[in-house]
Amino acid sequence: MYKLRELEKKDIKEINSWRQSGELIEFLEAPYRYINIDVEDEWYENYLRNRNNTIRCAITTEEDKAIGLITLADINNISRSAELHIMIGKEENCGKGIGSFAIKEMLNHAFLDLNLHRVELQVLEYNDRAKKAYQKIGFKYEGTRREACFKKGKYINLEIMSILKDEFLSCNVDSSINL
Repeated sequence: MYKLRELEKKDIKEINSWRQSGELIEFLEAPYRYINIDVEDEWYENYLRNRNNTIRCAITTEEDKAIGLITLADINNISRSAELHIMIGKEENCGKGIGSFAIKEMLNHAFLDLNLHRVELQVLEYNDRAKKAYQKIGFKYEGTRREACFKKGKYINLEIMSILKDEFLSCNVDSSINL
């Protein structure tokens, strides 16, 4: 039904359209800003130059249409950790389990292919839908970064959540790779 594949140049125009949505950006840590396609192209080229510590995947339909983006960033091979970022492009695709699918797939890759031990994320304190999805997968609340994000003229708290390899594998036995 859905799959992950590495981000491709053909996805950039669609991603740029998502980043123009104030409604979407309201639920992400990133600030709303105007981003032209040339800036997106440079962002993509920069990703290609720095693939050693970042993995960016398009979340796609069976027809290979990008409907979201999921990233493992700041991969640290000594601490065996990374930070997870996810964005579902359009509201019509939210609430269908697409994000949960993508997170589980990326965590399988992180823990079983890359041998990471820990994956963390940050979520806006008011993004209850995302927090529930993360908790259902097995992420645990670690703490709050007080007033760490500035949006629409005010500071917002960011909540830090993480999941360890053994926690993920024990909670998601059905989604792990059978060896």
